[in-house]
Amino acid sequence: MSINWFPGHMHKAQKEIRQLLPEVDLVIEVLDARLPYSSQNPLLQNLRGQTPCIKLLNKSDLADPELNQVWIDELQTDATVKAYAVNTSDSGLIKQIPQWCLDWFPEREVNKKPIQVMIMGIPNVGKSTLINIMAERTIAKTGNEAAVTKRQQRIKLPGNVILHDTPGVLWPKFENQNSAFRLAVTGGIKDNIVEAEDKADYLAEYVMAAYKNEIAERYNIVVMPTEPYDLLLEIGQQRGALKAGGRVDLTRISSLFLNEFRTGVMGRITLETPEMMKSELIEVEKLRAAKAAKVAARKARPKGSR
Repeated sequence: MSINWFPGHMHKAQKEIRQLLPEVDLVIEVLDARLPYSSQNPLLQNLRGQTPCIKLLNKSDLADPELNQVWIDELQTDATVKAYAVNTSDSGLIKQIPQWCLDWFPEREVNKKPIQVMIMGIPNVGKSTLINIMAERTIAKTGNEAAVTKRQQRIKLPGNVILHDTPGVLWPKFENQNSAFRLAVTGGIKDNIVEAEDKADYLAEYVMAAYKNEIAERYNIVVMPTEPYDLLLEIGQQRGALKAGGRVDLTRISSLFLNEFRTGVMGRITLETPEMMKSELIEVEKLRAAKAAKVAARKARPKGSR
């Protein structure tokens, strides 16, 4: 199965971001710490050029703590980027973000020219909650489903920082299907786009390989199955998620499995590493090259030939 999703309002949001970027001093990109690569906007790097960027690895309390630091180090190989692991339960840390913005511009004292900051992030990454904590009042609408913020907002923050909020923007197309599935697993893509069973199967396959011991302990698995489907069946039997006749209700156990990942009950799990990112980028480039070759071959055919 492949995931394709082209919501119309995303194009409008991207247009707004393109128009706003030349006017801002700094960009804050909110990432999901469980998938820092897949939750980045791939257009941002090209659009912002040398504009400084703060990357916030939000939901870091749900992510693998060792990989949080690995990702921070990876992101900061770009001299224009500073990265921080944050989570919305630590409001004291979140309230430091305006100062982190000021640290980029030490020459600007309070009451002089304000620092114009644009904040962006994919849907359901927690951007609105972060804004409300920074502003110390409820400004941005929050919610657990994708695409809650619909329009730009301009917010005055402490320290002479003007924050420009933008609607959540997802990738315009999914060239990397692994990224698409990871976004679906975390809720970055609306749940009605991808079946729960498909998301749970993808998640089960990954955690069986990357977090085998943690999963065995969490679900009391004595012998780890070789197939994700069998793992879900075993957990379903344990939990009594059964249909009439004693068969496992795969939809029910898939939803439960996903929920336990999303809420951290499953443990602190990160779905990708920098090495995976680099490997997948190579595969994406191969796919692009193959597609370009097909287009070139089609254009080179004589007119009228099939």
